Order: sequence, then C-alpha cells, then structure tokens
Amino acid sequence: MTKTQLDLKGLVKTGPVYRNLAVAQLVEMSLRRGESTLASSGALIAHTGMRTGRSPADKFIVREPSSEARIAWGPVNQPMEPGRFQALHHRLIDYFKGRDAFVFDGFAGADPAHRLPLRVITEKAWHSLFARQLFRRPLAEELTAHQPQFTLIVAPKCLAKGTSDGLRSDAFLALNFGAGLGLIGGMRYAGEIKKAIFTAMNYLMPLQGVFPMHCSANVGPGGDVALFFGLSGTGKTSLSADPERQLIGDDEHGWGDQGVFNFEGGCYAKCIRLNRDREPQIWNAIRFGSVVENVVVSPATREVDYCDDSITENTRAAYPVDFIANAVNTGMAGHPRSIVFLTADAFGVLPPVARLTETQAMYHFISGYTARLAGTEAGMGREPEATFSACFGAPFLPLPPRIYADLLAAKIRRHHCRCYLVNTGWVGGPYGVGERIRLQFSRAIIREIQSGNLDDAPALRDPIFGFDVPRLCGDVPASLLDQRGSWKKTGSYDAQARDLARRFHKNFETYATDAPDIAAAGPRI
Repeated sequence: MTKTQLDLKGLVKTGPVYRNLAVAQLVEMSLRRGESTLASSGALIAHTGMRTGRSPADKFIVREPSSEARIAWGPVNQPMEPGRFQALHHRLIDYFKGRDAFVFDGFAGADPAHRLPLRVITEKAWHSLFARQLFRRPLAEELTAHQPQFTLIVAPKCLAKGTSDGLRSDAFLALNFGAGLGLIGGMRYAGEIKKAIFTAMNYLMPLQGVFPMHCSANVGPGGDVALFFGLSGTGKTSLSADPERQLIGDDEHGWGDQGVFNFEGGCYAKCIRLNRDREPQIWNAIRFGSVVENVVVSPATREVDYCDDSITENTRAAYPVDFIANAVNTGMAGHPRSIVFLTADAFGVLPPVARLTETQAMYHFISGYTARLAGTEAGMGREPEATFSACFGAPFLPLPPRIYADLLAAKIRRHHCRCYLVNTGWVGGPYGVGERIRLQFSRAIIREIQSGNLDDAPALRDPIFGFDVPRLCGDVPASLLDQRGSWKKTGSYDAQARDLARRFHKNFETYATDAPDIAAAGPRI
C-alpha cells in the first residue's frame, strides 16, 4: 500500500512512510538514527528527556457535538475547543513535511466483536516499535484491509507555543473522539501513547456494553479468572505474572458478555529494582524486541542497573505478552471468579488482606485509594503521596465514574465474584518507618484468595473500616495480618487510621449524594 493510499490524516507531504516494519527493521533504524542504544540483553534502550512520566496537566479532550454530553468535564478531562485542536493538527501536518513517518496499523481489544482498529503515526522508530509490541498485531490478511477507526499522531519534537496556543506548556495530548484522532506533541514518554488509546477505549467500550478496566488478569488451570485492579506501582504486573497461571494481560482489559479480553498485545512493566530471582518472568521478557525506558546502562558491559533511579523511579519495559512463557496468546478468557483491589498504603493502616462485601467492593472501587509512587507523573517529588483515583484509573476515564462503577456492580452480581482488598504497601508503620510487604507474602495471599480458602476463613471485623480481616492466610505469618499489632505504638496506629478514614470520607463527598448506599459502606470514625 502506497503513502497516497494510506489515510495519514493530512500528513501527505512527509518523507518516506514505513508501515508495520518488522521488529529487527525498527531496531536497526532506531539505532542508525541515534534514537536509542542496545543493552546486553538485546533490548532497545531509550531516554525520554525531562518528561519521564505522564503529563496529565497537558491532556485535553475536544469539546465536540458527538461526545460533549457524555464527557465528565473537569480537571481530568480538560476541554479543548475544535479550533485549537485544528490548529495543533495543522502544526503537526507542517512539522511532518519532508520527515520520515513510521506507521503501525493494528488493534486495541482482543475480542473481535469489540476491537478498535487503530493507526499510530510516529516520527521515532522506537515509538513505532513500542506501539507494535504493546497493541494487538494484525494478521497479514487483516493488514491488507485495515481501516483505522482511531488514529494517533506522535511528534515529540513538535512543540506548541504554550499559552499562546491555549495550553499550559509546550507539550500536548489532545483527543477528538468525534474525528477519531489524537495528537501528541512535545512528549517522548511512550506511556502517553499507551494511555491515549486506553482513554479512547474507556470512552468507546461502555457504548458497546463492555466494562473497561484498569487491571491485570490471569487464569488458572481450571479456567478461573482473577482480576487485579490498582494504580501504577501497586503490583498489577508482578502479581498477575504467576508461573502457575496463564497471563491474560498486565494492565488494560474489557469485560463483555463472553468474558474478559485484553485491550493490548503487550506489557508495560515498571522495572525499578527488578530482580531476576523474584520476578523471573518479567526479567526474561526483557530481551531483543523489548523497549526499555530511562534506565542506567553500564558503558562497558551494556548491562542495565535496575536499582539505579538517578534518571527516574518510573523506569519501564515494554514487550509483547507472548514474551511471558505462559501467556494467553488469544488475550481472551472467561468470566472472573476473583476480584482484587490493590493498594500500596503509604500510611501503613490497611491490612495486607481484607474480605469485602459487594457494597464495600463498590466503595473501594469508586475510591481507588493508593499511594502514588515517585515518578509516575511529571512534577512529583521523591516522597509517595496518598491519592484517590476513581475506579483505579481516573486520569483515563472520559465518562463519569458512576457509569463504570455500575458496570462493575452488574458483573459482580451476575457472576458471583469474590472481592478482596490487598495492601502491597507498608506494615509496622508508615512509609519511612515501617517496611514494605514482601512480594512473596503478597503472592501467597493472592494464591489463598484464588483458591477460595479465605472465603469462609475466620476473620476479625475492622472497627473503623468495617471489612473482615482473615486471622490466618496460608504461609503468611499471622502477625503480618494484624496491621495494628505490627506497630510499636498502637495509639499511633489508631490516630493514623482515623486520619486515613477521614481522607476516605472527604474524597467520597463527591459521590455520596448519588450513591448514599455505597457511602454507608465506608469507614467509621
């Protein structure tokens, strides 16, 4: 297919257009163009400059007739007028004149009934490799007839003029659902590409009756599916990569009438302090064909130092899901049996595991509490910050949170799912005093949940948060399950717990009027 036959959204005066190149070709071109280097593992190493995480303040949605009434406008979904979007589009068209363009045509969504044909146009070969490894790759016959319904144009070196363009900075991410078009300028961090498409799916899927989810998913030998909701750094990738179960996906899924399906064809794992022994599946997946961002590499050996956070804590590795040995290559499985809400509680208050009622599950889903770890967003400092992100993915939800919450509630009731809250954060005190819960214990907890052993296990009712805390949990030390007892001063714990409860109440004020029954399932002060 020639350039003139491709719909490049106005980019008609580009230089050569490279469409769906093979991995080796993209690696060669990226190295030849000086965009990246090669690690000893064979992975491609890229650096993203000053922006080593997402830039939510620079994200906009176009206010246009087909979607305007549906969007939850506000600080997350900032409106952009069509004229400003058109001006940015023309800026990109001018920018690409005479420049190489790399095109990836593929899909978001493994379920053929709900997949989104997409096109990603980039100026960087390594960005095209990222898109190829992260999204669903087409078969040869599918590529011939490919007609994208959403196109994303990515030009990191194309800068806006800040306030004169009606923007906050020289960078922008603008999505126009009516036109099926997204624009990214001034940003090299590849996570923006991934999350732009995820935002589009979060808009489109509910219109098809599908529940879009910011979660990882795996399936056991008996077909039992487990979902892991949580924000960055809570363990979605690590805990779903279980050698005894098959990985469906590590981050983004839909839940339709036939079951769960992966939106993506790859994984985007945090790799700070990655350890070969603790996380062998992820370690082994970082090889030729993978893209690793913002890590420090030895000039002499070309080995990556995953413990070095001098560039950022938010180091990332992107690779196809089939680089995980026991992945579900179709990206599809049945209906979930277990739902786990992950949180990295920096205050050391929430227990390592708690059993939730349906209403409590809805409360914690809408609350979306965790601690944002340093580096996942531009402008964050070194210390974790407590945050509430509706549905564990507020930055990517164009629609009101209640729409997603109602979709989840209907699924839980229909399929009789067990629901648990799992804290992968701190015990024995807050961040800086206590210790991070060991990954081996979190994995043991997950295994007990998936086996059903905790469903009727003896438990103690938490006097503040109201959920049931199991007294025993397989190989996990009983002392670890008692968060209050792990503190040196229980009075300090009580004060911290009341403070966190007040934070939950304050956050839920936004939803209490529309969901008084769910609000009643919150903590008691």
